[in-house]
Amino acid sequence: MLSSLITSKTRVKLLLKFFLNYEVVGYLRGLENELDESTNSIRLELNRLESDSLLVSYTEGARKFFKANTEHPFFDDIKSMVKKDVGIDHIVNKLVTCFSNLDSIHLVGSFAQGIPSAIIDIVLSVENIDVKKLDKKIRECEAQINKKIRYLILPKYQVKEVFKDRIICEVWGREKIRT
Repeated sequence: MLSSLITSKTRVKLLLKFFLNYEVVGYLRGLENELDESTNSIRLELNRLESDSLLVSYTEGARKFFKANTEHPFFDDIKSMVKKDVGIDHIVNKLVTCFSNLDSIHLVGSFAQGIPSAIIDIVLSVENIDVKKLDKKIRECEAQINKKIRYLILPKYQVKEVFKDRIICEVWGREKIRT
């Protein structure tokens, strides 16, 4: 969807990188390796996104780091478009509608780092769930979004403990619902 609206594939990758998990930061050479794009195309798009205030930057040593500008008036809109493009919104809507006892849904793995993949890894924070029904709903989502979904079920108190050394991104939470 985004690729039909935005003609630059590098820009689409950068929007996914910075707006899927807006806490993620990146620098030019690191982005070159992650996104498998040329340094010049990444630099050009980073400069455009920064000049439009969609990204903010800071320097540490010789590296210039970029991250999403959460104060931009279109921040929530772009974040929503990116989640829709990936299929995250579909997964969240399906699971929240079917399982009223969910506490939160987190992204882990590649998508939590803002790197596109054919597999979406999620962690469901819930105390008790019908696994057969969950598996059926996950398969329905996979067919709809054309991506494989791997899931892990953990009690709420264990999520941050289990993933303390890895990047994790809450995409839905009962206590503080985020869009």
